[in-house]
Amino acid sequence: MRAATGVLACVMASTIASAALQDKFPDGPGKTEVTKVCSGCHDAEIVLANLKTPGEWAETLQSMAQQGADATPAEWGLIEKYLDLNFALIVINKASAEELQLTMDVTREVADAAVKYRRENGPFKSVDDVKKVAGVDAAKVDARKSRFVF
Repeated sequence: MRAATGVLACVMASTIASAALQDKFPDGPGKTEVTKVCSGCHDAEIVLANLKTPGEWAETLQSMAQQGADATPAEWGLIEKYLDLNFALIVINKASAEELQLTMDVTREVADAAVKYRRENGPFKSVDDVKKVAGVDAAKVDARKSRFVF
């Protein structure tokens, strides 16, 4: 009986820890897959400590798959999109329109406008400069301000 109680306590503690970890990640498609797949080998919270560019995240996910992380192709796709949207660095003065669309959560037209603005006005120097781009949602920029690299 005592062993069963211990096992139950461990399962409950693991469930509580998993729920607490998920609460640190923004809701959205891919959140469940990140915590499920990534926490198989390490604490998924490592994502919060290691921001990377979308290309670096893609390489990391490929490495994880090669090392045995188990996910379907659809799950890998959701994980990659989730990381790009929520945790990828935004190298605003070098990123392509496609990359800006992924990392800033904007339409293709707004991403193209950001590239055009950069080309016509020189490099962005601050988030306030980014907010000057036609169609950019200032709240989205503010929500991602710690991820911008100038």
